Amino acid sequence: MAKYQHRYSSPLGTITLTATDKGLTSLSLPEFKYDVPVSDEHIEDASKFIDAVEQLDRYFAGENVEFNVALDLQGTAFQQSVWTLLQAIPAGETRCYGDLAHLLGKPTASRAVGAANGQNPIAIIVPCHRVIGKNGKLTGYAGGLSAKEWLLAHEEKMAR
Repeated sequence: MAKYQHRYSSPLGTITLTATDKGLTSLSLPEFKYDVPVSDEHIEDASKFIDAVEQLDRYFAGENVEFNVALDLQGTAFQQSVWTLLQAIPAGETRCYGDLAHLLGKPTASRAVGAANGQNPIAIIVPCHRVIGKNGKLTGYAGGLSAKEWLLAHEEKMAR
């Protein structure tokens, strides 16, 4: 299966997008703490990212966008279930890890939810930044806490 990449300029810096013919596989912020999944196999092809770029443009312009790009998420069944819940958190709202664990019917799985949240490969579109600590504090974020803080503040303005 072919793999594609595209670099997108955002208010947070250059974002790296990757995809297959099935859909988006990653959206990596500039300070992403994991290796960006781009290799020599990835072809630069902006045409594969038209919908994602258009929706990101609208999001960064302050529109409350419901992202609806095709995704090709790769992960365990548990990770997939957490990532599905993340997509249901509205912009301008947050949840804690325990909230998500309860929704999954696994009330003692807060740490496992946190681990799955941290492995989310598609930042912003699968909004892992909307998950905070039980005490209301911002917790770790693979894109950097300053990016998480910026995204939450941006969404709070959009929600007004």
